[in-house]
Amino acid sequence: MLGTGLGQLASEITDTYEFPYQDIPNFPISTVEGHSGKLIFGKLGGKDIMAMQGRFHFYEGYSMKEVTFPVRVMYELGIKTLFVSNAAGGMNPQFSIGDLMIITDHINFFPEHPLRGKNFPTGPRFPDMHETYDLSLVALADKIAKEKDIKVQHGVYVGVQGPTFETPAEYKMYHLLGGDAVGMSTVPEVIVAHHCGIRTFGISVITDLGGFDDPVEVSHEEVQEAANKAQPLMTEIMREMIKRS
Repeated sequence: MLGTGLGQLASEITDTYEFPYQDIPNFPISTVEGHSGKLIFGKLGGKDIMAMQGRFHFYEGYSMKEVTFPVRVMYELGIKTLFVSNAAGGMNPQFSIGDLMIITDHINFFPEHPLRGKNFPTGPRFPDMHETYDLSLVALADKIAKEKDIKVQHGVYVGVQGPTFETPAEYKMYHLLGGDAVGMSTVPEVIVAHHCGIRTFGISVITDLGGFDDPVEVSHEEVQEAANKAQPLMTEIMREMIKRS
């Protein structure tokens, strides 16, 4: 599941079958620049994969059921492992723009929960969330990054509704609450994947920084540019993870 400006990995998929979202019954349509809106089936790292080139967001006006519907489709198609990427704002003073942050946990600030309503039989009514991001996949990513001399950070991802970028005070608050990066996606999809028993690995590209003494303005175009620059490193880690997992 590839986020803003992070669609390069899809170009490495071979033996592809591509389906535009608008051609798939009941699928939402991605409306955000940087999300091309295609479901791709093929091979990567010698494995059969399904890739979402562009995702859906709560801020686009979709319900949580619509945002997470593709994960339900993945489950029905037999997907066992979900790799998810996003562009995020960094709040940790140790981070720099362009860093890759392996997600170790998240904080859910979305106003609606993706499991609200009748429980799907894919998991329990009250799922445990202690290891939402698979520790063995995190360890594998660390090993590959070390082998390839790629700098990675670890951190907690804060999921918020958007679509405004955070105020300086909000950045500081989220960091005080334990967050290292903040974004407008990922958390709903990961919760549903976890509920379905799908192993999950997440990585954020730090595309802007906030919450420090010198406020920095940010635009969507700058986020896309930073994500594009970091893409090759993220792609290298994910490609090798898929090959080995």
